[in-house]
Parts: sequence; C-alpha cells; structure tokens
Amino acid sequence: MTLRWSDYITPSTLQLSPLVELLLEPVRCLQLQAQLQLGLQEALVNAVRHGNGGDPAKCLRIRRIETPRWLIWQVQDEGPGLPPEARSTTLPECLDAVGGRGLFLIHHCFDDVRWSARGNRLQLAVSRRRIRSGLSVQGTPGH
Repeated sequence: MTLRWSDYITPSTLQLSPLVELLLEPVRCLQLQAQLQLGLQEALVNAVRHGNGGDPAKCLRIRRIETPRWLIWQVQDEGPGLPPEARSTTLPECLDAVGGRGLFLIHHCFDDVRWSARGNRLQLAVSRRRIRSGLSVQGTPGH
C-alpha cells in the first residue's frame, strides 16, 4: 500500500454525521468504528464550537491519510488555536462539570494524538494493526 490521502473542506456546522461516516470508510470493524466515531465526532465538534466559535462562515479542513502502518485524520479549524496548557487529557475534578471531557475521550479513542504548533490542527491516528485485528482501545477483540 502506498500513501493515500483525501482532503475535505466543509462549512463549520454541527451537521457532522455524513462527514464522519465518510471519514471512517476504511474502518470495517463495527466496534472499533464506533470508538473512533466518538473521538472523531468530539474533535470535529470542538473545532466547530471552540476553534471556529460556531461561525458558519468559517470552514473545517480535514485530511484523511492512509499509510501502510497508520490511518490518520487531521482536523483543522480557522481559530487562533488551543494553547498547550489547555490541552489537558484528564477528566475534570468535578465530574458534573459541563465541559472538559472531550480531550480525555479523544486521547482514549486513538493510538496517537498530536497538535500543530499553533494548536488549531489536531492529528488523530489509529494503527493498521489495530484495524486489521479489530482490537478496541483496551486491546480486547471486538467485531
């Protein structure tokens, strides 16, 4: 397999279901697909709400990259970016808090999560080994 990528540019909207389905086409295992859908949906919602401030005039840019070892999604918004100190991957101390769970979920859905220096592009990756074996995040079989 050679490197393949697909680029998607979409208005900043919360009508994300068709886009998420399209982005997850290479994943055949339904349980793994559901886990990745949760993380990808959270990343896209964060980009719309926080990155683009809910402004429908702004766009999201998503790139799906397929390599022999990884399936990667890059989600970029037009916002100023999330500063490194705000990229917490832990649950909020108050579990009844309105927000603060998104990045925790994202980090638990993907094998690798990286930020651009500016903080307005999030790269999410899952290993091909996990896709082929149908392993969930915790390493249990799931079909």
